[in-house]
Amino acid sequence: MSNTKRPTVLITGSSGGIGRATAKRFADSGYQIVLHGFRHMDALTGLMESFATRDIPFMAIQADISDRAQVFSMVERVLEQFKTIDVLVNNAGIAQQKLVTDVTEEEWQYMLGVNLSGPFYVCQAVLPNMISRHEGRIINVSSMWGTTGASCEVPYSSVKAGLIGLTRSLAKEVGPAGVTVNCVAPGVINTPMNAGISEHIMSELVAETPLCRIGVPQDVADAIYYLASDAASFITGQVIGVNGGMVVG
Repeated sequence: MSNTKRPTVLITGSSGGIGRATAKRFADSGYQIVLHGFRHMDALTGLMESFATRDIPFMAIQADISDRAQVFSMVERVLEQFKTIDVLVNNAGIAQQKLVTDVTEEEWQYMLGVNLSGPFYVCQAVLPNMISRHEGRIINVSSMWGTTGASCEVPYSSVKAGLIGLTRSLAKEVGPAGVTVNCVAPGVINTPMNAGISEHIMSELVAETPLCRIGVPQDVADAIYYLASDAASFITGQVIGVNGGMVVG
């Protein structure tokens, strides 16, 4: 970014595996870090202690991103302290494995609220600041299931596909204002969200992956950082698969 001061990145869902790795990646590159969490704020303690020890400017905010009012309040607090939001990483998300006929209305609405409405609200909230400066990066975290679909994960696949649609359409809308919008679509990543997958199934997933391993959060964090960097200044509206070759094309 062209700012002479430290640029600022807002990472939703910072308490998860990908969120934590992304926060560390940006901190190592001189960014001011905004850590966001909701139900697992205690999981941010280690990150905050590390950043404080290293004298990295940061703030941590608790907010339900499915609530538009809370999102706008969060962004207002960030701008009060750091003045700009240079990079937004929409990473917060939830997953569910269930037969579609067993999904309740409440479960569907919650999935929609966190995984799609939430990123939409955060984009709405940060864009005025980015557009006014004619500069900004938005990176959405979808999933390979958003491109291929997954059995027993119909709500999750649906909202992650919606996030890809949001990325592509928003990129066209805000490109003239100097803001890029891209998406990463991780494959199977070794995160707490996937901790419940059995060893047998994990072995099968490794066998299905051309690179013969499960991804780690750093793989996704590096892709996110690349899309936020000057090296990606002419890339927008794109979906980058970080899946070891499990999904091609």
